Amino acid sequence: MTTETKLPFDQEYISSYSQQNNEPGWLQEVRRAALEAYENLPMPRPDKTKIDKWNFTQFSAHTVQSQAFSSIEELPEDIKALIDTEAGNKNLYVQRNQTPAFSVLSEELKSQGVIFTDIFTAAREHSDLVQKYFMKDGVKADEHRLTALHAAFLNGGVFVYVPKNVEIKEPVQAVFLHDDPQAALFNHVLVVAEDNSQLTYVENYISTTGEPGIANIVTEVIANTNARVAYGAVDNLSAGITTYVNRRGRAGRDAKIEWALGLMNDGNTVSENVTNLVGDGSFGDTKTVVVGRGEQTQNFTTKIIHWGKNSEGYILKHGVMKDSASSIFNGIGKIEQGATKSNAEQESRVLMLSEKARGDANPILLIDEDDVTAGHAASVGRVDPVQLYYLMSRGIPKQEAERLVIHGFLAPVVNQLPIEAVKKGLVEVIERKVR
Repeated sequence: MTTETKLPFDQEYISSYSQQNNEPGWLQEVRRAALEAYENLPMPRPDKTKIDKWNFTQFSAHTVQSQAFSSIEELPEDIKALIDTEAGNKNLYVQRNQTPAFSVLSEELKSQGVIFTDIFTAAREHSDLVQKYFMKDGVKADEHRLTALHAAFLNGGVFVYVPKNVEIKEPVQAVFLHDDPQAALFNHVLVVAEDNSQLTYVENYISTTGEPGIANIVTEVIANTNARVAYGAVDNLSAGITTYVNRRGRAGRDAKIEWALGLMNDGNTVSENVTNLVGDGSFGDTKTVVVGRGEQTQNFTTKIIHWGKNSEGYILKHGVMKDSASSIFNGIGKIEQGATKSNAEQESRVLMLSEKARGDANPILLIDEDDVTAGHAASVGRVDPVQLYYLMSRGIPKQEAERLVIHGFLAPVVNQLPIEAVKKGLVEVIERKVR
């Protein structure tokens, strides 16, 4: 028996919703075509994880209206804890369920042509620009049922655009708050960095409902010639929320995309992270940290595809599993024919904190070119008893020693997050989950 896949909303509803948002015709057509294609598309098939009984389609409310915040002082304390108040919060966007609840962008960046706004305002006010990149070079609407579902029911997200030769020195931050159990989250984040530009973008997903729900999240990062995008994210959606998240990047010639991802959801999760190194000399680096607990099931696929010559791709994944949690870690480095002098490296490490926990680390190299360098490493095991013994011999109790080992194990990813408040928040989430 599989989960009911009949959708609770139809073409008439989607058309009405799109018109109410004053969306351009091209976006209305994307929605219509995606919903029409949905029934004939397959579900994604994550390796070693059966998701046919997971609920991705049944939700009571497509969108809810939530109260906005007029100032930073009005923000909930759990959001304030994530933002850098000392830096003045010059570039911040807060979405509450589906409502753009707070937004600020410095006058300096505005004068340079930087765009940082919710996805619907961007589609209305910068229609041609958004259409040029939306689900074109990154995630396609017709890849499978979940991407079609996302395109049809898109109800939130942000658009970040950095013009040519503009370097943003301070991080741009988005916080997505989910505090209404009725709200289904179909969020789309589109980040475009034009030639010779530079950007650090950080986002947080926070859920406070503790109720069953759905999150279908897609991110597209476009780094054009010689651009650099550093992308940090901490996902912290509550137990009961079934999550599909697809983050994908495209790097042009001499461009760099660097991911630092803290995947802390408490519900069942399927996560895809793919970086396409299209241009010669392009660079991709993905660092991921995961903590699983309870009885949740998770599947994480990280993939870097080399198309350009002299491209470099690095994958580092560290996971901690406790209780009866199970996770699959797939790392894929693929070098296409013609991508000579490329380098694909990856490392996956999983720590098991209980007898019933399960973690599988699967490194995969797919090489279609001779003149390249590639390597991988993977391990799954318990906390190193030698490390514990060393710390305990210095007078540290066993529980505290184990905690220190875990934090040291996850530090290579945690330390990459560019905002101290976000880094501190991730450490607190890790502390709470492994305690």
